Amino acid sequence: MSRILRRPADDSLAIRAAWLHFGAGLTQAEVAERLGVSSVKAHRLVARASQTGAVKVIIEGDVTECLQLEDQLSERFGLTRCEVVPDLFESGLPLRALGMAGAAFMRREIETMQGGGVIGLGHGRTLAAAISSMPKVDGGQVRFVSLLGGLTRNFLANPHDVMHRLAENTGAAAYVLPVPFFANSVADRDVLLAQRGVNDVFQMALNADLMFVGIGIAQPEAQLVASRMIDIEEIREVQAGGGVGEMLGHFFDRDGLPIETSLSARTVSPGIDLLKNRRIVALAGGESKVRGIRSVLKSGLLAGLITDEKTASALLETDSF
Repeated sequence: MSRILRRPADDSLAIRAAWLHFGAGLTQAEVAERLGVSSVKAHRLVARASQTGAVKVIIEGDVTECLQLEDQLSERFGLTRCEVVPDLFESGLPLRALGMAGAAFMRREIETMQGGGVIGLGHGRTLAAAISSMPKVDGGQVRFVSLLGGLTRNFLANPHDVMHRLAENTGAAAYVLPVPFFANSVADRDVLLAQRGVNDVFQMALNADLMFVGIGIAQPEAQLVASRMIDIEEIREVQAGGGVGEMLGHFFDRDGLPIETSLSARTVSPGIDLLKNRRIVALAGGESKVRGIRSVLKSGLLAGLITDEKTASALLETDSF
């Protein structure tokens, strides 16, 4: 059944104006230009959103067009949860919009699980933006855990910083895996995971109530390559095998099938078989990631997706690559 609530056109426009003004930081004159309305109307729209209680510390309320995209994405890819945030006209990755949406999602999940629960975290710039956007919130009995190893080969880009920031913002316990994302060999992976402290954290990750992840791409400019978690030759091997998208170190082709490469058995993260039927929610968006996001969606592993309006529209276009 559709969740779309029919509302007056100006109500939806007022919410969009609020996103642009309070979220993107545009002036009311810039909001008017973006929406194609007069400055007077832009002022009234922003005021309307404020007066109806939609504007708080975060922006609450739905844009009708985004609700439509959510329903279509959920139906096409079998999602139990989908959230599409309005386009804030950002260039490159929509980190501001997705950061706000990811922060709001995390806050709600933490409040729901305060009596006790485990939230597993993936990696990536979008998840980092979400944690940076989070206000301080009481974490209660929630525990956070890394879903993957995070040590890089040059030790300059450490995803564990996100976990430390999360712990500071919530006062909750946060556990990291102090091992590389990719082991040098299968034997090395087994040795690393056999260590008592590492194994305990890894088992916690495997049993997380929620896995909140990012989605990467199988391209030389991928963040995995930029952070030197993998070499350019390794990403080219993934490309040669048909790899398009990446989640938790696992690569998928255009049809959502996992790609077997020399990296596969060396990945220090939950195996694909262990990810099936889990509650996995991805936070991802941006033109450069459309193909990658679509490939992960087709894998059937995701229970939910939080993305931006422009990306959502692109994902619903013909599945041509």
